[in-house]
Amino acid sequence: MAVTTSTATTAPTADQPVVQIRKLWTVFGRGDHAFAIHQDLDLDVRRGEILTLVGGSGTGKSVLLRQILGLLHPAKGEVLIEGKPVDELSRHGAASRIGMLFQQGALFSAFNVLENIAFPLNEQGTLPKAVVRDAAMVKLQMVGLKPEHATRMPSDLSGGMIKRVALARSLIMDPPLLLLDEPTAGLDPNSSDEFCDLLKELHEALGLTVVMVTHDLDTLFALSTRVAVLAEKKVIVTGAPQEVVHFPHPFIEHFFLGERGRRALAPVSAVALGGALAGAKE
Repeated sequence: MAVTTSTATTAPTADQPVVQIRKLWTVFGRGDHAFAIHQDLDLDVRRGEILTLVGGSGTGKSVLLRQILGLLHPAKGEVLIEGKPVDELSRHGAASRIGMLFQQGALFSAFNVLENIAFPLNEQGTLPKAVVRDAAMVKLQMVGLKPEHATRMPSDLSGGMIKRVALARSLIMDPPLLLLDEPTAGLDPNSSDEFCDLLKELHEALGLTVVMVTHDLDTLFALSTRVAVLAEKKVIVTGAPQEVVHFPHPFIEHFFLGERGRRALAPVSAVALGGALAGAKE
């Protein structure tokens, strides 16, 4: 059961974190079969930043996104969005405050592009259809698609176009908080670079706060303001990418400095590190 406090409903201030996670426990199973993914996990997401979650398999990165979205409920602890418990937002429609880009896009196969983008607004049922359509067309063009793409079906789209449609849908309610689960997974290098550029442009133009999960180091260094590393069922370190790479922990050394990491970093991300890798290896 989620724990809340009497101060959780106070109005957010400019310097208050958009997301506050306090002593979070995520537990699956019951009785003797219960096991914890997170234990006493603490994390703040600052307004306007892009915070990237990294960690080994089973550390609960995507699970943490679902906690923030309100799709999972803490066994203990609390998740606050702009000072309010996420459970309260869920009851009143969290979609207006949180946008979510799922790894595979999660488009509705029976809907065309414009219908997919408009879906959250249509579900709300408070605006005329013409207004919803106009809003969806604006978001479609905002993510770099053309009006003629509006009537295409998901089965006719490339992987990069599916990502863009899903991104437009996640932004249709103009949420201040955007969650990204492996945003460049499955894209070729050129499409990945283009999608990162799009995300940077939208982040700056819309003043978004972003929480991202990614295994791709090029994406991480291209977008991240800060990195939070999950290990040992909690967040063990947060900081700028160039700072986190120095933190002494086996996962960090393997992720950033191992063979896989060196291949992924060269040449673009190695430049972005500004020499941090060389210092961390000494």
